[in-house]
Amino acid sequence: MPDRARNPQLNANGELTHLLSIDGLPPDVITHILNTASSFLEVSDREVKKVPLLRGKSVFNVFFENSTRTRTTFEIAAKRLSADVINLDVARSSTAKGETLLDTVDNLVAMHADMFVVRHAASGAPYLIAEHLRRVGRDDVHVVNAGDGRHAHPTQGLLDMYTIRHYKKDFTHLKVAVVGDILHSRVARSDIHALTTLGTGEVRVVGPKTLLPALVEKMGVSVHHDLREGIEGCDVIIMLRLQNERMNGALLPSASEYFRSYGLTPETLSAAKPDAIVMHPGPMNRGVEIDSEVADGPQAVILPQVTFGIAVRMAVMSILAGN
Repeated sequence: MPDRARNPQLNANGELTHLLSIDGLPPDVITHILNTASSFLEVSDREVKKVPLLRGKSVFNVFFENSTRTRTTFEIAAKRLSADVINLDVARSSTAKGETLLDTVDNLVAMHADMFVVRHAASGAPYLIAEHLRRVGRDDVHVVNAGDGRHAHPTQGLLDMYTIRHYKKDFTHLKVAVVGDILHSRVARSDIHALTTLGTGEVRVVGPKTLLPALVEKMGVSVHHDLREGIEGCDVIIMLRLQNERMNGALLPSASEYFRSYGLTPETLSAAKPDAIVMHPGPMNRGVEIDSEVADGPQAVILPQVTFGIAVRMAVMSILAGN
């Protein structure tokens, strides 16, 4: 039986109570989320795009960092589950006036919040909230990490796994390359944890030495500094955005120089398998990490990722709410 002290995401019965990170999630929990997402995908095609699973529940989107895609897809997902959605304007909230994060949480709990979707610049902020809720005896309030610092972005990792499974069916024989700014990317960490947990045949990271974490090999990946060599024979290529807002100092000569070495073009893409899919968590920097001809080409599945993201976030919230 899972130890709650070691994995704050699971309750004493091994059921998901918060989604804070993919690291530490058992393979069967990840698979359960992906399978549940499949059942929600057809809801988007209905004339009435709603199911009543979260009717009467209040979901608070608490975003301390700017976001368009993630916040919007969480809001759509919650509304399709019939939840009441409250978007907290953090820039004008009590936090901006000096109130602590946990005092803000306590006040929102007093307003009968059932779920928090949290994005924060500080790694570990969603864990802090989840632990606080446990201490005050509110295990009925759930936390979803929508991205914390450089640490994790679990729903992006899950929707990426859903996308790969949709197009490639099985993980065990796949070669997957994650390309770009691994050092600053919470998406990269979540993707790597998910890929290795699901038994992916080979996971590679590709990028300049300045943008790769020290000892990244310990995550179960092979390291490549040449793009063509790194994606050679791959089934899946996940391109990452340069995280300029998280960089300290000059880690790159210039964006144009980066594109010349690590930008995915039709020419470099030819090194991968002919049926390889190209993914990107967005927002894309065209002409920096990816060429428009690739981003808009037949091998790109970037827009389906967004569509799948709604179903995956519906699955996560419905599972947390016990449905």
